Amino acid sequence: MTALRDEADAQAMLVDDALRGVDVVRAFEGAIVDVGSGGGSPGIPLAHALPDREVTLLEAERRKADFLEGWTPPNARVIWGRAEEQPVDEYGVAVAKALAPPPVAAELCLPLVRPGGAVVLWVGPTADLSVVARVSSLLGGDVPEERDGLVVVRKLAPTPAGFPRRSGMPKKRPLA
Repeated sequence: MTALRDEADAQAMLVDDALRGVDVVRAFEGAIVDVGSGGGSPGIPLAHALPDREVTLLEAERRKADFLEGWTPPNARVIWGRAEEQPVDEYGVAVAKALAPPPVAAELCLPLVRPGGAVVLWVGPTADLSVVARVSSLLGGDVPEERDGLVVVRKLAPTPAGFPRRSGMPKKRPLA
């Protein structure tokens, strides 16, 4: 489920990069959800690195969800569905890599996390954290922090009424 053909490149992009988040994710208690899991990164490497934590691989495309079923470690499960359709305030940590632009990824992930938890986003160096902060403030989140090249948004309050928005709306009409 990747276009990477070189094994060393695949190792670096899919495994090593995912493992950068282990210490950040470990700092928050509770189950982990990898939103838009795609080919399984960062969720599968995190599940292997944190065998005592439950990991959910959430994927909207059936073909990718079926693929993930064959690769999940014992502490992981696959859910075929959209983030906007999942129960709110359920997980301790939501992670996303290459899901959507950072403000949209934050909107898709924050409703899934309970207060006291966090969203961890793998983003590029040009990510505008001020835009992520505007989205975060609407969804019960704190000001985003950059940690080890990752963006961490703590969840301070329950998800407000009206969120998550209808399926597809975060990408069609971003909040910020």
